[in-house]
Amino acid sequence: MDDMDWALLRELQADARLSFSELSRRVHLSPPAVAERVRRLEEAGVVTGYHAHIDLDKAGRTVVALIRMSCYGPDCILRDQSVAQWPEVLEIHRITGDACSMLKVAASSIDAFEQVIDRLSRHGQPSSTMVLSTPLDWQPITPLP
Repeated sequence: MDDMDWALLRELQADARLSFSELSRRVHLSPPAVAERVRRLEEAGVVTGYHAHIDLDKAGRTVVALIRMSCYGPDCILRDQSVAQWPEVLEIHRITGDACSMLKVAASSIDAFEQVIDRLSRHGQPSSTMVLSTPLDWQPITPLP
């Protein structure tokens, strides 16, 4: 990736709704060249999608937690693809250490969160940490020094 690719990524991460015309104006490249570069970034898997950032609290998800799962073998949560479809589950990470995975969940209430914990417990031992606030909830990707 060259500097122009990074310039395009910087602009798209700030506002993915920009037209190719506006993108071209901002990075000083013709609209067809911008379209071609963006298409190549998508085909290479660098750009994996375009998403809206949602305020969880305003969307009714007032209880946010990180859950470490200690489970191994055939009942491991990483083997159950249906968990990724639960509406409360936002992220699933396979991790190192004494647990196998870390989930980020957002529920509408403590009762709803408790139900998620109960459903997870069939896979192993969940250990949750409540999120009090999120000083940094997203940051654009930039080139490494």
